[in-house]
Amino acid sequence: METLSTIHPSPYTLTELCALIGEALDEGLAHAYWVKAEISSLSERGGHLYLELVDNHQSPTTNHPSPVASKMRATCWAGNKEMLLAYFESETGQTLQPGMAVLVEAQVQFHPVYGLSLSIVNIDPSYTLGDMARQRQLTIAQLQADGLLEAQQLLTLPTLIRRIAVISSANAAGYEDFKHQLDNSPYRFETQLLGATMQGSGAEQSILAALEAISPNPSPVTPLYDCVVIIRGGGATTDLSCFDSYTLCAVCAQFELPVITGIGHTRDVSVLDLVAHRALKTPTAVAEWLIHRMDEQRTRIAELTLRLQRTRERQILIRRHRIELLEQRLAACNPERIYRMGYSLLTKNGQVIRTVTELQPGDTITTHLADGIVHSVTL
Repeated sequence: METLSTIHPSPYTLTELCALIGEALDEGLAHAYWVKAEISSLSERGGHLYLELVDNHQSPTTNHPSPVASKMRATCWAGNKEMLLAYFESETGQTLQPGMAVLVEAQVQFHPVYGLSLSIVNIDPSYTLGDMARQRQLTIAQLQADGLLEAQQLLTLPTLIRRIAVISSANAAGYEDFKHQLDNSPYRFETQLLGATMQGSGAEQSILAALEAISPNPSPVTPLYDCVVIIRGGGATTDLSCFDSYTLCAVCAQFELPVITGIGHTRDVSVLDLVAHRALKTPTAVAEWLIHRMDEQRTRIAELTLRLQRTRERQILIRRHRIELLEQRLAACNPERIYRMGYSLLTKNGQVIRTVTELQPGDTITTHLADGIVHSVTL
């Protein structure tokens, strides 16, 4: 019986096979390819930038990423790293980071020890920035030029925020979390929900309609609400695009009440967040901030009450001390004290005698002493 070794051609060494793979790649592949991928991780060592690129396919029904479909190491060598990173940051205003989608031009390389990898030679920032992100930058620039980016900061929040107009989807989990937090706090918040569509093509107009419904107030001096809260749970970037609308942001920037936002997860920052009087990360965070603000006011009231009590006690002590001083002065001026010191007081017909010229022979005078009075007649 023949052994397996006798029916196979002469074997390659691993080094020879790696060389064969390298030659095949060099001959069969183009010089470079433009590749779309997501950065899974990146690090910098020895002046080089090392990345791990992945391709995540999304489910058409849930829009959630499925397990990684492909993954490959990539390197941006020190020779062109600084130029590429500076170019990318100048165009996008961002640095490369995990989770970012990129379009890179890369050469396929094979190393006998380190295996297959990509060498990045170029990058297209417009792919990462995208039409939506570019529009976002234009919106921010326009709001800044119109003086609206910080307009909300000119408004003053009431000392106590209790009457709150809430713009949210009525059935959203974020709204339920918000309400749950407030309802279980030690304070009584009055909230009015103005239901709106918070994503999709009709979201912008729906939110604008809710804002318009808030506008009528009893008077500018006593508004119906203390502030407006716009909340929504997190979602895909495309779901949050309405919050980058210039029209919506401009209306909120010029709104007569302070606008507080809680839109998206921690990694989402919308243009509306930038123009709002206060921007929190989530609906729950908004509720926690409102409660914390009431806590601070309660603490402040307790401090003021204690300070008032101490001031009253101090005023009482001061007044009591003044009364004691007056009593001492009065006691020092008491005639009886003077009499006990050996002095006496002469009167005629109830009038004090200050000089002998006031007396005539035969006048009846009265001498007041410490232990009584003496009547006498002048000669």
